[in-house]
Amino acid sequence: MSNSHILLGLLAPHPLHGYELKRAHDTRLPSARPLAFGQVYATLNRLVRDGLACAAGHDRAGGPDRTAYEVTDDGRQLLLDWLGTPEPPAPHLSSVLLAKTVVALLVADEAGARRHLSGQRAAHLARMRELTALKTTPGAAVADVLAADLAIAHLDADLRWMQTATDRVADLRLEVHR
Repeated sequence: MSNSHILLGLLAPHPLHGYELKRAHDTRLPSARPLAFGQVYATLNRLVRDGLACAAGHDRAGGPDRTAYEVTDDGRQLLLDWLGTPEPPAPHLSSVLLAKTVVALLVADEAGARRHLSGQRAAHLARMRELTALKTTPGAAVADVLAADLAIAHLDADLRWMQTATDRVADLRLEVHR
């Protein structure tokens, strides 16, 4: 995911200065890793350098000068192109769940691998309960609810995979020990 594209998208509705842009990022993308102020300003400098954003004015509201930035026509076109391009599925699966299951079969027996999967299932279910509670909190922000929905979908997929893995532990053990 490109910080440049995301910041352009956050600037698209109206000009913002760096602090507002960071706050908008962290508020609108609650499950994303928060951006450091240095990242915001470095990215803004690159966007301006590349003609994708420009200064839209200066403000001195009781503090140092703050420059507001806006998206240029080239920046808006780049953003629309990015949005119109489907993300390809990841070419490689990197899963700690899979790695731990295979390693559990290498160092333990079937029962050990099943215990690992059972413990992981309990942790996933507990997290799903937390996210469901967050979603049903009165006044929950839509961005938080959407982030919770995405996380729950991923947890659900992991849970389905864990059931399949549990069903195949004996076969996998034989394969791992060949």
